[in-house]
Amino acid sequence: MKKKILITRKLLIENEEKLKKLFDVKLNIKDELYTSDKIIELSKDCDGILSAITDQFNKDLIEKLSPSIKIIANFAVGFGNIDVNAAAKKNIVVTNTPEVLDDSTADISILLLLGASRKVLEARRAAELQNWKWSADFMLGKQMSNKRLGILGMGRIGRAVAKRARGFNMEIHYHNRSQLSKDLEEGAIYHKTVKDLFNCSDFLSINCPATKETNKIINKETITFLPDNVVIGNAARGDVVDDEAMIEALKSEKVFAFGLDVYNGEPKIHPEYLKLNNIFLLPHLGSATKRTRWDMAYRATQNLEDFFSIGMAKDKVN
Repeated sequence: MKKKILITRKLLIENEEKLKKLFDVKLNIKDELYTSDKIIELSKDCDGILSAITDQFNKDLIEKLSPSIKIIANFAVGFGNIDVNAAAKKNIVVTNTPEVLDDSTADISILLLLGASRKVLEARRAAELQNWKWSADFMLGKQMSNKRLGILGMGRIGRAVAKRARGFNMEIHYHNRSQLSKDLEEGAIYHKTVKDLFNCSDFLSINCPATKETNKIINKETITFLPDNVVIGNAARGDVVDDEAMIEALKSEKVFAFGLDVYNGEPKIHPEYLKLNNIFLLPHLGSATKRTRWDMAYRATQNLEDFFSIGMAKDKVN
């Protein structure tokens, strides 16, 4: 008898067909964002859940899940949307989809820095008006080439960003929980503290995971460590940035420009960001290529299949 799986968001048709062959699935045909109560109700007779980053599996929700639920396979590299400790206490395995979105997210990280530094939002508005006039000082941005790039979080995605930045002949600096091996550093310069990293970052790419330690790590104090007119890009999580502090820094031009693909309270965006020109906004596109989304669903499916067939899942995080 097939195991029953709740799939909380609509996936690519090829992935859904694969899941249908393996499991008795409950699909989200309309791709609606389920409430906690809806997830509890729909999953009460299920053995597992294939969740999305948009689902908030907090302690209260997890404690109310049916005892039949044995695994939550998250369709994301992150798992900050799931209280993994609460899941562990309820003997629910949580998995993620690492590695498969490294390249697509690294591409977006570079795009954020370029889009912000070259005033793409402001330039688009000027182009749409069709009345712009060239002058020597028209729409001057900042050049990435030959500058110092600070990478906050030198995991797989951070290293993929560094690889791309070397094409701009950038000097790579990074801060991580621990120093990488020389082979993985590939010439990048390690800094033990955020302050030391920020002091030498003309450009800063945020690629760290969302943890208690990184919550609002970009704040009023740490922004002062950065050089004046720094360019920052955030492809990690919205909660690593104190929005009020960042908006103040953008208005004062301490921060030359800020590129965001992630936000606090998505899909809502702090209204002050929308009033600024020195900003470049994307609607969380880090993994938004067909290949990456297919790979993510495949990896989540594999975690479910392995768990129910051999009792283990490669990407278990708790």
